[in-house]
Amino acid sequence: MLAELAAANAAFSVIKQTVSHGKDLMSAGKAISQLVAAEEDLRAKGTKKKNSFWRKIGKESDASDIEEFMALEQIKQKRDELESAMKLYGRAGLHSDWVRFQVQARKRRQEEAEKRKRKKQQMIELFLITVLCGILGAAAIWGIWVVTMAMRAS
Repeated sequence: MLAELAAANAAFSVIKQTVSHGKDLMSAGKAISQLVAAEEDLRAKGTKKKNSFWRKIGKESDASDIEEFMALEQIKQKRDELESAMKLYGRAGLHSDWVRFQVQARKRRQEEAEKRKRKKQQMIELFLITVLCGILGAAAIWGIWVVTMAMRAS
């Protein structure tokens, strides 16, 4: 959580410095994407923690929930400042283009995550099929060997 917040703070300071020097916001594109990525990482970790097994059985404490909330609140304030800077210093329609870009990027990341999940599931299935075939092959060879030895003994 602290790493994501530190990354967001660093990215925002670059953005703020870029704007204060009179440069275009587009020259701080990398820092803007780092700010958004830090926020998404923080949200993803929070969601993963909320859905964890230990949380469901009640053995994980809620002590870090307030820290997560405060970190997300700090990032939200920075995003609000960024939106304000886009509206004030950016070209006409920059903020609405930014919002549309974020929606498209979020959808693309979700699709990529689904593809990775499906690929992982396919790899697991392939591994299990390979193991099962190996076991069945070994059982068949063993069965043939047992029958062959029985025939030789008689």
